[in-house]
Amino acid sequence: MKIIQLSLFVENRPGALNDVCRTLEENNINISTLSLADTKAFGILRLLVKEHEKAKQVLEAAGFVVKTTEVLAIPVANCPGGLAQLLDTLKDCQVEYMYAFTTEVHDKAVMVFRFADPDKALEALKVSHSDIIREAELFKLA
Repeated sequence: MKIIQLSLFVENRPGALNDVCRTLEENNINISTLSLADTKAFGILRLLVKEHEKAKQVLEAAGFVVKTTEVLAIPVANCPGGLAQLLDTLKDCQVEYMYAFTTEVHDKAVMVFRFADPDKALEALKVSHSDIIREAELFKLA
């Protein structure tokens, strides 16, 4: 089902990413996976953490702007064409972005997707009998 992701605007300067990581460390929050995209002025850091509500609270208290979004974690065959096969299933769903999770499940890679309409993507996956990784299962992997 859907998983809550944290997105932060991080100033593009030395040490800014470390500030986020130290804030989470000081509050005993582990990062399961992340993605960072940058521009000249700032980066968008996307995080999956088990305790997303606590993480959002402590990061905001530290001065970060934090947004939550719903994403899907989907196993992908770890072979040539594996992602293409999954994307065939999702061909009518607009992918806003995606990134890889840092582990495998049953010899499959795990991709994290943000869809314009996550419910439409869930329905497409259900119709094709594709697997979806639930939040509780995801954080057992990390």
